[in-house]
Amino acid sequence: MNKILIIEDEPSVLEAISAYLRKEGYEVYTAERGYKGLEYFKNIKFDLIILDLMLPDISGEEICKIIRKDSSAYIFMLTAKSSLEERIKGLDLGADEYLVKPFSPREIVARVNALFRRIKDSKDNQNIASFNSGELIIDREKREVILSGEEIPFTPIEFDILNILSANPGIVLSRETLIDRVLGSDFEGVDRTIDVHIKNIRKKIEDDTKNPLYIMTVFKLGYKFGGGQ
Repeated sequence: MNKILIIEDEPSVLEAISAYLRKEGYEVYTAERGYKGLEYFKNIKFDLIILDLMLPDISGEEICKIIRKDSSAYIFMLTAKSSLEERIKGLDLGADEYLVKPFSPREIVARVNALFRRIKDSKDNQNIASFNSGELIIDREKREVILSGEEIPFTPIEFDILNILSANPGIVLSRETLIDRVLGSDFEGVDRTIDVHIKNIRKKIEDDTKNPLYIMTVFKLGYKFGGGQ
């Protein structure tokens, strides 16, 4: 059973989301304060954390930073901040998805169900891909990325993007295609979301982000994977 932690200070929102997710069969933990949520996080291995940014005791951004130091669990950010700059900031901190209030609990359930379907599909694809004579290794079963013999921490969405691109070497995938295959067809964000994730991936695996070896930009079309076997 997948474990989900919800950190949200609005009781009505917290109760609605948790009720819908429990009905779907998820094991749900709830916290109305950020520090209480961090206590749960330190003691329980969660698959997904749904995190409100506007908390009374500690900001959601700070919680996200703390979580990302020790965990690659998926993070859905909930916020009333709808500007593009705020979305990009959240993604840069390591969030995987960004949901703007108000939203329907059913929308969150649909996103969560789609997320765990993608994880299952990824784990079912049990193989290891090696590129550039073993310089870069992608373990699709364990969802690990190894660069020069060292495991590199990836957020789940970053891994999904790299996994899809590397599984289609030399093929240009548009931003729309990546959004559809990674975030789901019901994703209502902006194309820039993919660009931010690509930027973060390049920082982790490219020696020169301006002249990337693995993830290349194809002007006006999208991205393609350039790593050789």
